[in-house]
Amino acid sequence: MKKFPKIVQADSRGQIVIPKDVRRELGIDEGTGFYMYTITDEGILLKKIENKELSTHKEILSEIESKASKLKINKKNIKKSIKNYKKTKEGNLEVL
Repeated sequence: MKKFPKIVQADSRGQIVIPKDVRRELGIDEGTGFYMYTITDEGILLKKIENKELSTHKEILSEIESKASKLKINKKNIKKSIKNYKKTKEGNLEVL
């Protein structure tokens, strides 16, 4: 972590850009969610929301598996896809 402050400006819509080196260091990708806290009148604190792994969404996975035969999808292929997906950098579900 860098020991010096970064200076950023808000645009006309109130948006700020998190510098690329900070995003890379903290693993912030497009679509990353944050909790935002106001700290009295000093400013704000952003806390990154960790994405949940696909395996934690058992309801979604069981629904997909239950409808697999109706959709003519092999259940082995579903399990293989999940396994391959977990190996990727994005191996998490998006937080909406």
